[in-house]
Amino acid sequence: MTISNNGVLRRTLIKTIAAALLGLTSFALPAIAQEKPDVIRIGSTAPGHLKFILAQHDGWLEKEFAKDGIKVELVSFTGGGSEATTALATGAIEVTYTGNNPALRVAASGADVKLIGISSFVKTGGSAIIVPTNSPLKTVADLKGKKVAYLAGTVRHSNFSKALKAAGLKTDDVESLNLPFEASGPALLRGDIDAIVETDSTAAKLVDTGQARILLDGSEHPEWAVPNVISVNGAFAEKYPDLVKRLLKVDIQISRWADAHPEDTIKIFVDETKSSEKSVRKTYKDGVFYQDPKITDEALNSLKEEEKFMAEAKLLKGTIDYSKWVDTSYLDAAYKQLDANQ
Repeated sequence: MTISNNGVLRRTLIKTIAAALLGLTSFALPAIAQEKPDVIRIGSTAPGHLKFILAQHDGWLEKEFAKDGIKVELVSFTGGGSEATTALATGAIEVTYTGNNPALRVAASGADVKLIGISSFVKTGGSAIIVPTNSPLKTVADLKGKKVAYLAGTVRHSNFSKALKAAGLKTDDVESLNLPFEASGPALLRGDIDAIVETDSTAAKLVDTGQARILLDGSEHPEWAVPNVISVNGAFAEKYPDLVKRLLKVDIQISRWADAHPEDTIKIFVDETKSSEKSVRKTYKDGVFYQDPKITDEALNSLKEEEKFMAEAKLLKGTIDYSKWVDTSYLDAAYKQLDANQ
């Protein structure tokens, strides 16, 4: 009787252990299957930052991750950097190239995002304030009480605030309209608004055709220059650190390719973005593109100064913990790998 009970007990234990092992296996298998994602979604403010455009044109990132069966989706956000960084913070995309203002704002909000590289640190380009060619406005001070269009929360917004401050004004002194160029351009030509704040290359679409003139050229104020950045969703970076490192490795390769092929780079960027070639050549004078993603002390200090300005101008809520926001480990690993292979 005892032997029989032991046999029953043994069989029961074996079944229990087997069931437990099967249970462990059922949980383990999905973890193995999820060691890599099906897709990596990378965003940029439209029409796209230079390296984003080059990657899009030649499939740099698609080629890098195709061997793993990972699809790469490149997404352009027409609503400005705030739209892109919101998508990043919520996990709708994994990585994004944006201006500094949207990145600083989302970092100050406490969202789980990381600054992992520099998109560009161009000091010769910038924002331009343009008015119709026959406008009576002559100086920035003349904008008081006028209708001015720009995308809120962008670098253009910040630069416009700096221009107003230099003229003894603030944004409350003008009637601000939150419009993309697709809407503001026609509105300016119709006379519905008085001025537009846009990037040099976009503004040049009206300036070069004689339909508008420059009221203020941001490129004449290199002190306003702040680097654009590359940000990653924190949860994605923690789960897939090697993929982030590889993405930055490609970014470094693209930046080096651009400097080695200046004419090809300019042609691709002009063709893909329908930008003014004259303006693009002005921004990237002498074929130097300032695309190295290295996070330098100069870049960080510039971002910190911009954060101060944004806080004073009430363009930002909260403060940034740079020790949590900035993570150079992925970029350091990418440089180390590339240099080792040379």
